[in-house]
Amino acid sequence: MIQNRLERTILLLLVVLPLVGTGYAMVQLWERLVTWRDVAIMFGMFFVTSIGITIGYHRMLTHRSFVAHPVIRFLFLLFGSMAIQGPAIEWASIHIKHHAHSDEDDDPHSPLRSFFHAHVGWFMGGYRADIETYGKWMLNDRLIVFMSRTFFIWVGLSLLIPFLLGGWTGLLWGGLVRIFLNHHITWSVNSVCHTFGSRMFDTDDASRNNWLVGLLAFGEGWHNNHHAFPRSAFHGMRWYQFDLSSAIIWSLERAGLVWNVHRVGPERVAQRLARDAARADSTPIA
Repeated sequence: MIQNRLERTILLLLVVLPLVGTGYAMVQLWERLVTWRDVAIMFGMFFVTSIGITIGYHRMLTHRSFVAHPVIRFLFLLFGSMAIQGPAIEWASIHIKHHAHSDEDDDPHSPLRSFFHAHVGWFMGGYRADIETYGKWMLNDRLIVFMSRTFFIWVGLSLLIPFLLGGWTGLLWGGLVRIFLNHHITWSVNSVCHTFGSRMFDTDDASRNNWLVGLLAFGEGWHNNHHAFPRSAFHGMRWYQFDLSSAIIWSLERAGLVWNVHRVGPERVAQRLARDAARADSTPIA
């Protein structure tokens, strides 16, 4: 047990320390290579590409948690493409397979194989999405197909914008540093949120709620909640579970720009918790 805890602590430090080191480097370079303009470009690009992943690729496309106006739909897919995490069809197909086989042998990025595998190892070997099995329905959507086929145009745009706004330092912070942060925060949902944190629901996988990832990933860190109710547009299910993505979706719904938003009411949450408690009480102690 002690060795297991030590291993988990070391793995967590391997994720957190590089992020802290990046922040420290930014502070050290503050007076020489970065300006307030560069910082603004970085945070602006980080915000846009992050909601492109959390709202566009994940909740809108993969789980069809809501329906969006065509212009809003295009923008979210554009922002998701600019995050440089792969074409929309491939990203969604991989995530659908993750839910179909979560923490099983066929899960593309389960930490049960290794923490490194869940974080970055799974795609470093050239993992290919099984679109025919998990994303074939998207091939009939002209916008999704178009955005996927033109993916590298949007990649170039995501680097051109910070360069035009801030020159080479704008590209450094709004491009490279932003990509580093965006990637590792997203990958932490696969690794950290299946290893560290609390479990509100008794799901058939190792998904966990992690408040730090929830904050950094705009609500995606409430991962156990998400696995309990995958289609819900709202991942935070308690007042203290801050979910920026759901707040944005709610605002767009109020403006009439998205509709058919899937929600999980308090009664359904209570029923699920009661069912989980009953199942736990009926499970024999080994």
